[in-house]
Amino acid sequence: MPIQRLRISGYRSVRQLSLELGPVNVIVGANGSGKTNLYRALYLLVAASEGRLARTLAEEGGTPSVLWAGSRGAKQPVRLTVQVEMGELAYELSCGIVPNLPRSTDPFKLDPEVKSEHLWAWSGGRKVVLMERKDRTAFMRDADGKRVTFPTQLWNSESVLDQLGEPHRFPRLSEVQRTFSAWRFYHHFRTDPDAAMRHPRVGVRTPVLAHDGADLAAALLTILQIGDTRGLEQGIDDAFPGARLEVRSSEGRFSLFLHMPGLSRPMAASELSDGTLRYLCLLAALLSPRPPPFLALNEPETSLHPDLLEPLGRLVLRAARDSQVWVTTHAEPLARTVAQASRCSPVYLVKRDGATQVEGALDGDSSDFVEEEEEEEEDRGG
Repeated sequence: MPIQRLRISGYRSVRQLSLELGPVNVIVGANGSGKTNLYRALYLLVAASEGRLARTLAEEGGTPSVLWAGSRGAKQPVRLTVQVEMGELAYELSCGIVPNLPRSTDPFKLDPEVKSEHLWAWSGGRKVVLMERKDRTAFMRDADGKRVTFPTQLWNSESVLDQLGEPHRFPRLSEVQRTFSAWRFYHHFRTDPDAAMRHPRVGVRTPVLAHDGADLAAALLTILQIGDTRGLEQGIDDAFPGARLEVRSSEGRFSLFLHMPGLSRPMAASELSDGTLRYLCLLAALLSPRPPPFLALNEPETSLHPDLLEPLGRLVLRAARDSQVWVTTHAEPLARTVAQASRCSPVYLVKRDGATQVEGALDGDSSDFVEEEEEEEEDRGG
């Protein structure tokens, strides 16, 4: 289920934003424009579906730190909301802060308070409520279309998606949960001298690269054995003409080597530059033998030589054959390569009065975010 529209409000620098998505999405902006905030907002849906919403927000400083800090209406609730439309389905998660309690009795004051969750489907021109959660109670439609009470009592920081214990009873909700869990996000690959990818490492067949690239050697060997070998070899030759990748296995430990023209011996992973290792990680992520429905890269150009941006752009386009791709970047050559070949227009972000907005959009362009829910006909009967 590809994402057709993303709506975010109340999250960090995003006061209110609505964005239409296509097969390839390139988000461009200067440092501080809010590119990463859009990336993180999407990741919150994955965290919610896997039971890591509170921990993920805590790692960002806690719920009070991630809420929009600018001006708001006197009666406007202090909430962050993320909504995605996927075909005939739309899911929305809305969180706020834990109600004011004496600090001595509230050790988990940084946890989010899930205020509401919704899952809708459009049928015959009207919006049918498949799941509706307010505070700790949820109602949803089962496989027979009957509106029932969710059988599990929810904690304030839990998503209904994470507590879905009977997926066969609620197939549409289960479909959304599986979709979110299959999304992949890559932001930081650890390449310091002690990084796991620089040293021999016990490995198994790895169709999906770890988020930090720790299992890089095993992931690349998996592609060579059962994946897009030609794409991998071409991606290496595009970036390092004449180079050849080698992965050695000894007693279950995998080691990575790169044969470079003019050198009498291969370069071990411990000798490769940070940029070369990051590029190899991006190769493994973009050429995964198990492509995800949605693949997000946040500033993949970090540490890469400018000459690697065009090869990277071609890899992104190759990945877009099987996945919806999202790239946030401030590298114009990368954005240009992807945009021209995919015929998509990059989305440029700017800051206005502290708020992240799409360049060229009028201040009121996203103002229908809240009102749209109220105006559309909703079916809660049954």
